Amino acid sequence: MENLFTFRSKKQEARSKTVFSFLFLLSSFFSFSQEKVQDTTKVNQLDEVLVSAVRVTSKTPVSFSNLDKKEIKNRNLGQDIPILMNYMPSVVTTSDAGNGVGYTGIRVRGSDATRVNITINGIPYNDAESSGTYWVNMPDFASSVESLQLQRGVGTSTNGAGAFGASLNLLTDSFSKESNGEISNSFGSFNTRKHTVKFSSGLLNDHFELAGRLSNIDSHGYIDRASSDLKSYFLQGTYVGKTTLIKALVFGGKEITYQSWNGTDGETMRDNRTFNSAGIYTDEFGNTRFYDNEVDNYQQDHFQLHWNERISENWSSNIALHYTPGKGFYENYKEDADFADYNLTPIVIDGTTINTTDLVRQKWLDNDFYGTTYSVNYKKDKLDLVAGGGWNKYEGKHFGKVIWARYASTSELGDHYYDDNATKTDNNFFVKANYQLTKKLSLYGDLQVRIVGYRADGVQADTVDDTFNFFNPKAGLNYSFNDKNTLYFSYAKANREPNRTDYEGGNATSEKLDDFELGWRYVSEKIKVNTNIYYMAYKDQLILTGNLDDVGNPIRSNSEKSYRLGLEVDATFALSKQFIIRPNFTLSQNKNVDLNVLGENVGTKDIAYSPSIVAGNIFIYRISENFQFSWLSKFVGEQYMNNIELPSAKLQDYFVNDLNVSYEFRPKSVFKTITVTTLVNNVFDKQYVSNGYMYDVYPYYYPQAGINILTGITLKF
Repeated sequence: MENLFTFRSKKQEARSKTVFSFLFLLSSFFSFSQEKVQDTTKVNQLDEVLVSAVRVTSKTPVSFSNLDKKEIKNRNLGQDIPILMNYMPSVVTTSDAGNGVGYTGIRVRGSDATRVNITINGIPYNDAESSGTYWVNMPDFASSVESLQLQRGVGTSTNGAGAFGASLNLLTDSFSKESNGEISNSFGSFNTRKHTVKFSSGLLNDHFELAGRLSNIDSHGYIDRASSDLKSYFLQGTYVGKTTLIKALVFGGKEITYQSWNGTDGETMRDNRTFNSAGIYTDEFGNTRFYDNEVDNYQQDHFQLHWNERISENWSSNIALHYTPGKGFYENYKEDADFADYNLTPIVIDGTTINTTDLVRQKWLDNDFYGTTYSVNYKKDKLDLVAGGGWNKYEGKHFGKVIWARYASTSELGDHYYDDNATKTDNNFFVKANYQLTKKLSLYGDLQVRIVGYRADGVQADTVDDTFNFFNPKAGLNYSFNDKNTLYFSYAKANREPNRTDYEGGNATSEKLDDFELGWRYVSEKIKVNTNIYYMAYKDQLILTGNLDDVGNPIRSNSEKSYRLGLEVDATFALSKQFIIRPNFTLSQNKNVDLNVLGENVGTKDIAYSPSIVAGNIFIYRISENFQFSWLSKFVGEQYMNNIELPSAKLQDYFVNDLNVSYEFRPKSVFKTITVTTLVNNVFDKQYVSNGYMYDVYPYYYPQAGINILTGITLKF
């Protein structure tokens, strides 16, 4: 088998040289800089400007929730970021392997991850072609996240794909003034383990910090053979000046994951919940076997350079350069494959014509994503204005190889049986502002122009060559009755292009959304309440059909008219210093209006994967400052896996509870703190299914694990 990331590869050597040169030049710059830090407060504010162009505050008429490092750390024991976000409002999470490690997914207000715009330090993360987000490519990234913000609905204008369900903005670790180190290890059910090492040099000469992380996560998974071998790294260099903040980041991951995206049919699941059909075949003697290397094997690296400057008391700016190379494959054993599908010539053996064969194939993706983002911020008196944009380009090569065949015909090792190429450019420009009209009333405005060009072959009989010109206006009002009560209203328009899978399915129509949000916020010393009513009216929405293509991508089709209408409520009640309750719930209607299926009007039906109720609660009991119990509950109502409300397509509701215990103590020597954390997932051993799909009229499910435990220890010094 061909090595995925051989150092003999000219392309990889070039990438390595680029990284080395990038870091060398940056370190040279740092070594010659001699400014003194005089105002730490301003420096910390500079760090926030990295994402100020994409984040919002309580003065913005947008529905949002924040999650910071302190809240993340107690449950950060190896599970992916979507699983750590499970208890946020309107969020539903899924896991192919059943235990939150490996391939995981997230839906917000019923919208899947391809419709959630995700940025890391303001840099787009969604895959440019599929619009998907593959957290498995960045294992343990949560250990390097300072905070994240989830904006529900269209949200504010940002770089990357249009937000049709939500925007998720992640900010990586801030710099540390003092040197420190951290060793974290966790172990748990299904032979799951995570090992993390972090360090920070602290500010050297009051200017420069170097920080990094290495992580390794392994898990056998709840589902048979759904194993994960995940490795990742994070390296960050920071220069801090009086009015300057420069960050250079290199991070990435390598994943080898045994495929578990086939799901399990209902009849099999009743007798064997963990059955996985991936890799199954019948050998020449009639024995049922499983191919050992039915895996997804991919590496992705990210390079970011951010320059943030406070030009004056009122003006600040940020410019960023980024580059993300990715390369890998998934491998399958195929029985009785047709020669014609793999460019093989029929052969004759003993007078018999052979035109099918058992074989092992690899489908490769080798891509590069690069570009720049920029913004300028002006703040004075009543006006807070941000103008900016970005230019990003994606170049992807799709090709396939046959690495073994029972009958290889005239093929040679390394031959490609298909070669497809794609390029995508994304230009966007925006200007947005908050203006304080009166002491109590502020006005929000946001205008974005987005120009997308996509050219690809291999998705239709003819080459795709499309250009989309989108104009996305947004506006809103924020009214403060007093220090505790705020009312807001906003309108936002969004447009979004189809992805590669949509083109392959013949759905090349862009989709449009009008989003109306009406909310009330209440904040007091012990109580915080956020309520929001939303109405999202879609034109030609690309809805999930419930079917998957042959590589596990969801198949979508345009719904001419559809809507989502809902009420979101989340709150925090500090009953005492020891007791805190944080409930949230969403009640919604999600409908396709006069849906047309195969030329027939089937009426108004529920949108697939859109439960009408989603609720969560976190109950926190703090025995002391260092000892905490958390009881976490999640309810997800019933939902359909297709859009015609077929009874067999219904996913049953489920109610799951987790227990999280954390104890931190401070020894007198060696370590600053030692923290022991335990997470008991699915305490009551509920047998439930969080996701599935339809194969014609037959349902397939992704069963989730029963009671399982993760426990870890973190040493800080």
